[in-house]
Amino acid sequence: MSDRHNKEEFAKRHFATKLLHFEGSFDEQTGASSTPIFQASTFHQSDLSQNPPYDYSRSGNPTRQALEDQIALLEGGTRGFAFASGMAAISTTFLLLSAGDHVIVTEDVYGGTYRLLTTVLNRLGMETTFVDMTDFAAVKAAYKANTKAVFIETPSNPTLKITNISEVASWAKEHNLLTILDNTFMTPYYQRPLELGVDIVVHSATKFLSGHSDVLAGLAVTADPELGRRLYQLQNGLGAVLSAHECWLLMRGIKTLQARMEHSERSARKLAEWLNEHPEVTKVYYPGLADHPGREVHEQQCSAYGAVVSFDVGSGERAKAMLGRVKLPLVAVSLGGVESILSYPAMMSHAAMPKEVRHERGITDGLVRYSVGLEHIEDLLADLDQALRG
Repeated sequence: MSDRHNKEEFAKRHFATKLLHFEGSFDEQTGASSTPIFQASTFHQSDLSQNPPYDYSRSGNPTRQALEDQIALLEGGTRGFAFASGMAAISTTFLLLSAGDHVIVTEDVYGGTYRLLTTVLNRLGMETTFVDMTDFAAVKAAYKANTKAVFIETPSNPTLKITNISEVASWAKEHNLLTILDNTFMTPYYQRPLELGVDIVVHSATKFLSGHSDVLAGLAVTADPELGRRLYQLQNGLGAVLSAHECWLLMRGIKTLQARMEHSERSARKLAEWLNEHPEVTKVYYPGLADHPGREVHEQQCSAYGAVVSFDVGSGERAKAMLGRVKLPLVAVSLGGVESILSYPAMMSHAAMPKEVRHERGITDGLVRYSVGLEHIEDLLADLDQALRG
């Protein structure tokens, strides 16, 4: 690392500065203000007596390396990894485990993670127990002789349940369990899992990190070098890496993360409070509400409440009617864009979860998830009011 990018100096800088200034944030050779896109599959090796830093882009690419260094810096980890999607990051991380291993997982986890565990990894001999991680006793009760890992999603998707990260991570270390946490909703700006004892953080970087609904990407960060070495072997072996161009787009999006998150989070708080008083809404899920059961724990481990609000309108018919009347937010899969996005978990993010399982976890047919974007909040409220009242 050059004098301009001294690691010790970087560690002392504020988050907003780290978003913009990192190893590879500009081109040392030309002075270009943007990370170059190395659109190359292979690299000339002029000296075969030495191992070159890059030889084949699946194994390493300078543009991807800049992104991987950036996310490691932001999460406070030792090594970062960029994948072709959030599920590629999660799938690759789970393959640190072996046949016969058992993992404890947040019960209302993202539907894609649920599908991976129940239709793919189970065929490879891995076992899963889904538990309500707001209940620490339930987490401990799920432990078995072959338990090897704990997968946490907090706030959970879409009911925004809160897990006490340090409590679970400390217990996991006592049992030599790997801890993996999906930090997609909060991002490293608001939640710092590695500092709370977690081993690996994963992201669907498609969401808030990219922020513009134009990149499909996944990221992972490891807490220690040995775990990073093992995850790199899997990344290189499986090959589900992010392309150089999408790495560049993602780095561009990350530069505005703090500004976007602060704006969206302020609006989300107003939206949640407004929905909590709306006569057409039966229940609101948001960690910032005074009556949210996980608020106290969330405030201990996060610096804000996030930009996602879920709410229940009472039935699937009412939810679909409301979604058909909104005019501002996209009605779509995904979240975390500059534009607001309304999702219907029963038919979108959690469609892979059987209906009875969804309902057991509080993911009803009347539940919708609102990812608040950068529009003016008064316009969003007026639009949602007309859609709810019909």
